[in-house]
Amino acid sequence: MGNKAASGASEYECVVVGAGLGGLCAAFELARNGVRVLLLERHNLPGGFATSFVRGRFEFEPSLHELPDMRSLSEATGVVRYLLDDAGLGVRFLPVPEAYRVILSEPGLDVSVPFGVSACVDAIERAVPGSASSVSAYFELCAEVQAAFRDLNGNDGKPDYLRVLRERGNFVRTASATASEVAEALGVPERAHDILFAYWCYLGVPAESLSFPIWASLLHSYVSSGAVIPAMRSHEIACAFEKGIREAGGEIRYNTPVEAILAEGGAVVGVRTAYGETIRARGVVSNASPTLAFNTLVSPRSQVPARATMTSNARRLGFSVVVVYLGLDADMATLGLKEYSYFIAPHMRTRELYDGLYDLESDDVMQASVCLNAANPGCSPPGTTILSITAGTRPEAWADVAPEEYHRVKARVAERLIAQFEAATGVDLRSHIEELEVATPETFARYTGAWNGVVYGYEPEPWDSVIPRALAVDKERFLDGLDFCGGFSYRCHGYGSSILSGKAAAERVLGRMAGGGR
Repeated sequence: MGNKAASGASEYECVVVGAGLGGLCAAFELARNGVRVLLLERHNLPGGFATSFVRGRFEFEPSLHELPDMRSLSEATGVVRYLLDDAGLGVRFLPVPEAYRVILSEPGLDVSVPFGVSACVDAIERAVPGSASSVSAYFELCAEVQAAFRDLNGNDGKPDYLRVLRERGNFVRTASATASEVAEALGVPERAHDILFAYWCYLGVPAESLSFPIWASLLHSYVSSGAVIPAMRSHEIACAFEKGIREAGGEIRYNTPVEAILAEGGAVVGVRTAYGETIRARGVVSNASPTLAFNTLVSPRSQVPARATMTSNARRLGFSVVVVYLGLDADMATLGLKEYSYFIAPHMRTRELYDGLYDLESDDVMQASVCLNAANPGCSPPGTTILSITAGTRPEAWADVAPEEYHRVKARVAERLIAQFEAATGVDLRSHIEELEVATPETFARYTGAWNGVVYGYEPEPWDSVIPRALAVDKERFLDGLDFCGGFSYRCHGYGSSILSGKAAAERVLGRMAGGGR
């Protein structure tokens, strides 16, 4: 649809700003609960990063995330269970074959980690004899933390705080600890730590600063239960939500940027589009970050409470990424590729790897690479392979790159990442490159409108992780009727978190409407 609603209506009960996965889920939940909702999106397609693009005969996945907690279709939990059962979106999932393969050049470490806690512990024990007891203890603690999060989600959306206090004491004790502190306290050997912490880059915070509860939940959900990807790429999820919204009576307008979130008397009253149209609404759910909303979108500026700006600006924006998308003219067997997921770095000293994000010439580079064909053999034409190489980078590292140097610099960064993969795996990529595309922070800034192309939300350090953010949701509701979803919301970033944040935002809106409020 274009920039006019099908009904011509200019007043809604709720407007959702942004059709990322969080915004799509929020609009879907509101629509199917009878709310007159309008979803506005600046692009011509839904999904945000959950999309795809074509180069030659290859269709690439811009930002594939696996969804965890799915032993099988009958045993799916978490966000997968929500998509399949609660939302009933009909998305088809494919299993990821293994957790990951980690290759570190300095210690000469190369370990493939299978799914399943026992199998994972055994693999680490083979690589690091004598580590099994401490690694098992670490996973047991992670399991308790994940169980505590389920209790906090509760039944019917009501947190079971008493059960957490009675039965999940270690969750409370480790709430302010970091991932590294807990590993050290349990005596996890450094080499086992190197294998265990490969997923740190999925959260974007070094292990020395990473909130243990959110790390524990992520690690255990992936390793214990396996992971899946949508069969038709992540855009399948976005399209399924779009279909559900329309079938439930919700409206969607594409190619319609929101220029302002309008407020009067301490409450939102609607939005204004880039076309000058004012759309009235009792509530607004923003998939755009609080930083963007309170610094730019809320209008007039006099309606922005000082605490709103201070709170959002106090949070540390996460990093962006460079992605090298490769369409290769040989199949996996010919290339010698066997695994789906590769973590490749010189070492696993995560603070040094994190600091390297600020320097385009740093040797402390960690890549997370995915061979999509290993989980989805039909994702590319017969006899070909899709490989995506992703490395974190801070937008600041690109600040001094002159426009005339941009293409040369990104080509050099891509070449280094390709060479790093080849050296680690022994696979010849360069002789088989048919299509090559490189995305940088500039690419993601243009596509999403995110400041400097940040894709990792706010950094989930202990003071600003899921628990403190969840406890502060009501206190940080600085404008009546304004809620947030997406990667910058209280559940932190990632596909699953973004989706469930949209569900939570819709539930808050519905709860207030049921009570006669905004």
